[in-house]
Amino acid sequence: MRWLTGWSTGTPRAGAPAHEAPGVVVPIAARPLWQGPNPLWAVGDWRPEEIRLAVLRPGTPATVTTGPAEPDPVEDTPATTRLAVLGHCGASDAELAAGLAAARGGAVRHLTAWPGSYTVVLRTGTRSTVLLTDLAGARPVFHTPWAGGTAYATAALPLADLVGAPLDTGHLAARLACPESPEALGTGTPYLGVQQVPPGHALAIRGGRPYLSAYDEPATAAQQRGEAPAVRELTRALLESVRSRVRTPGPGTGGGGERPRLGVDLSYGTASATVALLAAAVPLGPAPGPGGTARATPEAAGAAARTGAVKGSWARPAGRARPAPEQLAAVTLDETGTPAATVLAPDLPRLRHTVLAPGPDTLPYADLRADPQAGRLTDEPGPELVAAARAEARFDAGGTDHLTGYGARQVLDGHPARLADLVRAGRPRELLSPVAALAGADRATAGVLAGALRTPLTVIRAAHRFSRIRYADALDDAAVRLTLRHGPDGGGTAGARSADDLAWCVPGPAARWLSDEALSAVALRLRLAAREPAPAEPPGARRARYALHRHARGFRTLVHAAEQPGQRLHAPFLDNQVVRAARLLPDDVRLQPGARPALLHAVLTGAGRTDLPPDWGRGPRPDRTAPARAGLRRAADGLAELFDAPLLAEAGLIDLAAVRAGLARSADPGADLPPGDLAGLAELVSAELWLRRVRARRHGACWTGLPVAERPALAPARFA
Repeated sequence: MRWLTGWSTGTPRAGAPAHEAPGVVVPIAARPLWQGPNPLWAVGDWRPEEIRLAVLRPGTPATVTTGPAEPDPVEDTPATTRLAVLGHCGASDAELAAGLAAARGGAVRHLTAWPGSYTVVLRTGTRSTVLLTDLAGARPVFHTPWAGGTAYATAALPLADLVGAPLDTGHLAARLACPESPEALGTGTPYLGVQQVPPGHALAIRGGRPYLSAYDEPATAAQQRGEAPAVRELTRALLESVRSRVRTPGPGTGGGGERPRLGVDLSYGTASATVALLAAAVPLGPAPGPGGTARATPEAAGAAARTGAVKGSWARPAGRARPAPEQLAAVTLDETGTPAATVLAPDLPRLRHTVLAPGPDTLPYADLRADPQAGRLTDEPGPELVAAARAEARFDAGGTDHLTGYGARQVLDGHPARLADLVRAGRPRELLSPVAALAGADRATAGVLAGALRTPLTVIRAAHRFSRIRYADALDDAAVRLTLRHGPDGGGTAGARSADDLAWCVPGPAARWLSDEALSAVALRLRLAAREPAPAEPPGARRARYALHRHARGFRTLVHAAEQPGQRLHAPFLDNQVVRAARLLPDDVRLQPGARPALLHAVLTGAGRTDLPPDWGRGPRPDRTAPARAGLRRAADGLAELFDAPLLAEAGLIDLAAVRAGLARSADPGADLPPGDLAGLAELVSAELWLRRVRARRHGACWTGLPVAERPALAPARFA
C-alpha cells in the first residue's frame, strides 16, 4: 500500500505525551519530500516518475524535480511555495511550474485538471498546507487531530495507528446499512476520530487547524452541452487519459518471463473493451533504458499525451511508417460470452489476448479455504475482499501497468434517480424516452411481459413522488424502512429496480441482516440529518454522485487487495477530466438502457475506429451472479467456521441467527438467492474478514516511536 502522510503542528496540548513532539514519531521506511514544521513523507513502493516536486521562491523561477531526491537544504521563507504531485500525472514540468505559480494566488482547481489520477499537496510558506482530493474518491485524504495540530494521510489506517483510534462500530453499521448515504456516513471512517475529506474538496491546514472547502461545484443542467460536442469532449478526455498511461515511461519488461509493461483487463463489457482498443491504437513512448526505466523527460511524456489530436493510430497520415508495436497483454477470465473487443482481434496486432481458464481458485470466497487472516489488510472493508483472489488471477497475468474499465457505469450511465430531476426542472416529457426504453428492455427479457406492461406507470409515479417529497420527510421514511428491514432485493424487472432507486436514501443489501440496535442507531443518524437544511443539489444528481464515490472507494479497496507488487492498476474512467467530461452529456442521452455502449461506440468512432459493428457491445453477457453463487456453495464450510464466533456479532452489528440462515440457504444448490442477498452476504463476509485482519496486526506498525498500545483493536459496541 502506498500512502502520503504529514502534519501541521499547533500549540501542544497540556500534558501531551513525549511521542507527540515533532521529530520523535516518523513513518517506517518513509521517503521525506520536505521537512520543517509541516513535513511530508511518501511511504511504500512509489516509482520515481510518480513523485513530482516543484518549488517557487521569490526572485527565482520555479524548479521541478522528478523521482527520489534529498530534501531541499534551503530553509523555506513565508514566501516559499511548494507543490507535490504524487501518482500518475500527465502534466509536463512547464505545466507544473505554471500551476504552482497560479496557485500562489489561492486558485487550486486547475491543479486537478491534468490527465491521470494523482494527489496534490500545496504548501505555502511554513504554516499552510492544502491537500486536494479527486472528484470520484479514488484518491482520498484523511485527517485527525494530533500533537496540538492536524495529521493527514492518503490512508486512514496509518492515522488510526498514530493516534491509537479504536474501530468505530457506529460507522461500520452505517456502511453496511446505507453505503451510499452521506446522511448516515458523514465524513467518518471505520476508525474513531479519523475523518475523510469529501471528494471534490480541499483540506487546508493553517496553524494546525483543518478547514474544508469545495474546489469543484456539483454539475448543473445549465452546464450540459449538446450531444455532439459533449461526446467530442468525452472522447478527448478519455483518449488523453489512456494516452498518458501508455506513453508515460515505466518499468521495462526485463527477462525471465516477467510480465509485459502494458496490459488491459479485457472483460465482457464495453468499458474495458474501449480502453483496450484505445490503448492498442496509441504509439508507444521511448523504450526502457539501462536499469529498466525509460529515459524520457516528464515534459516529453506530458506533451506526447496531449498532442491535440483526437484520432488514434488507426488514422495515421499516409506514408508514415507504423512503429514496431509492443504487445499489450489483454486478459480475460473465460466465462460464457464473447468480449466486445475480440470481434476485432484479427486487426489488433497490439493485443495479445490471454484467456484464463476459470477454476476453484478464481471463484469468490476462494481465500476462505486457507487462513482468512492471512490475506492482505486493506485500508477499509469492502465486498472486493471476497473476490480478491479472482481479481488477483487476472491482474497477475496482466501488465506492469494494467488498464481497466472500472467505473464506466457510474461515470457514464444516468442514475435512475436523475429521472426525478427532469420532473423538478419542468421537463416531464423527457421521461417518455427513457421509460419507453426501460419497458422495451423488460419486454425483451423472457417471462416478465406482465412486469413490462407496468413499467411505465411504476417508474413515472416513482419519479413524480421523488421529485415532490420533502428532504426531511424522505429521510424519516428511509429511517422507518430501515428499521422495518424493507429494502430492494436487486431482483425484478429493470423498471422495478429503477423505481426502487428513486429515493433520497436506499438501504444497502446487507441492512436486512443487521441487529435491531445497529439499525436503530443508523435510523437515528438519518432522523438527525433530516433536521438539517435540504441540499441545494438536485436529488438525482446527488444520488448519482455518491454512487460514484462508493464505487471509487471499492476500486481503491480492490487495488489494496489484488494489485501485484510493483504493478499499477489504472481506471481512466475515474480520472477528473473524464468525470468532468461526462457531466456535459445531456440527460436524455444517458437516461436509458444501452446508453453506455452507444456512448462508447461514439467515442471509438470519434477516435478513428469507424469499422465497429452496429450492435457492438450489445450482445448477451454472462450471468454475473453465477461465480458468487458457486463460490458461496464451495466455501460453505469455511463460512460456517467464520461465523461460528464472528467479531461482527461481538460488536453487536448483526443478527447472527439470520446471517447463519442466509449462509445456509446460499449453500443449497436448489436455492435461488436474489442478487441483493448475494451482495449483502459479500458485504458481511468481507467486513468480518477485515475485522479479523485488523485485530491480528500489531498496532502502530506504520510508525516508529509510538508507545505500545493497550487497547483492543475492536472497541465495545457503541452506536453514536
